[in-house]
Amino acid sequence: MKAVYEKESLRICMLSYRSNPHCGGQGVYIRNLSRELKNLGHKVEVLSGVQDPLLDEGIKLTMLDCLDLYNPDDMFRVPSLKELSNPINLLEWLGTATMGFPEPFTYGLRAYQYLRNRLGSYDIIHDNQSLSYGTWAMSRRLPTIATIHHPITVDREIAVSSVTALWKKMKEMRWYSFIDMQKRVVKKLEHIITVSDFSRDDICSEFKISSERFKVVPNGINTELFYPVPEIQRKKNRLIVTNSSDTPLKGLYYLLHAVAEIAKSREIELIVIGSPKKNGGIERLVKKLDISHLITFTGRIDDHEFLKHYAKASIAVVPSVYEGFGLPVGEAMACGLPVISTTGGALPEVVGDAGVLVPPSDPDALAGAVIKLIDNPDLAEELGRAGYKRVQEHFTWKRSAEMTVEAYREAIRDYS
Repeated sequence: MKAVYEKESLRICMLSYRSNPHCGGQGVYIRNLSRELKNLGHKVEVLSGVQDPLLDEGIKLTMLDCLDLYNPDDMFRVPSLKELSNPINLLEWLGTATMGFPEPFTYGLRAYQYLRNRLGSYDIIHDNQSLSYGTWAMSRRLPTIATIHHPITVDREIAVSSVTALWKKMKEMRWYSFIDMQKRVVKKLEHIITVSDFSRDDICSEFKISSERFKVVPNGINTELFYPVPEIQRKKNRLIVTNSSDTPLKGLYYLLHAVAEIAKSREIELIVIGSPKKNGGIERLVKKLDISHLITFTGRIDDHEFLKHYAKASIAVVPSVYEGFGLPVGEAMACGLPVISTTGGALPEVVGDAGVLVPPSDPDALAGAVIKLIDNPDLAEELGRAGYKRVQEHFTWKRSAEMTVEAYREAIRDYS
């Protein structure tokens, strides 16, 4: 293999099985990191599964065909016989039909099938948390590095503990059965990127691997998309949360309980960026708490509308039970918003002393923090300024890309 010198441009292939660029850390990560890698002079191709990551011009995008059985516009559709004649499609359908989540596994097979005769076109493969058998196969033929944002074992533990019925616990265990594959694959990878010290320590513990394999590269915040808009007046007592997920890990359940409590003594409204699952737990809880008149779900919105919602809000809340990094915290801080965040996972590493921190899974603590900032506008303004400054000083995608390239070169040297 040809030597890759320290100042040479690299040919990078990034793998991403889910790439929504507006929500979910993986899609945001791919879109922003690929842009900054390109800006540093490197050649980047992204192999994406479902969802177009909306890459910048000059970055090659290859969309791998898949059944996309979790598409909210056609959830759990029945594939045609022609589609099922493809063995990988058949595996994907069988996995989904038996309540599993086969996408990381089947995406890896498709990625390897596409790349196996093209590996000479790249200097390094960068896997974005699929940790599939396909990634393992590629790592035996080309330098390979993986980003693990946080150990998915934590998601599984929280999901299982959030339900009481045995059959529901078994359903959650089945959904997360892909973790067994990821545990096997990660032990074969010598170089891993993660986004915080907390994530590194948790991954080492959960996956039983040495911390020496890791390079901690904090995520950046896209300050060209998220920034203060002083000409738009903030609306008093308006909260914003950027996660509409029914997933217990994200903690929206606790925030809804907090809003119901706050409404007993204060005027309050909550803007939720996104849409809840139809007839899911979030919709049922809103109805049960009788707070539908206080909650607005935006549905899918473009970047311009997203920024306007941040500009109009007076407080951002991140109620997650656990985050490996916490992009929504940084995005709100970049917009000059005061932030209330839980201490779940790595969130304190992002917030620092520039926000209000409360314990996870605690509606009363969330409610108390919101009331504190409502009643102390000077404090809220001070935290907004501090958060903006912290992002500018510590969390840029350019710096993330530079540190990622250092990790690439180390992986390439060790492979040679």
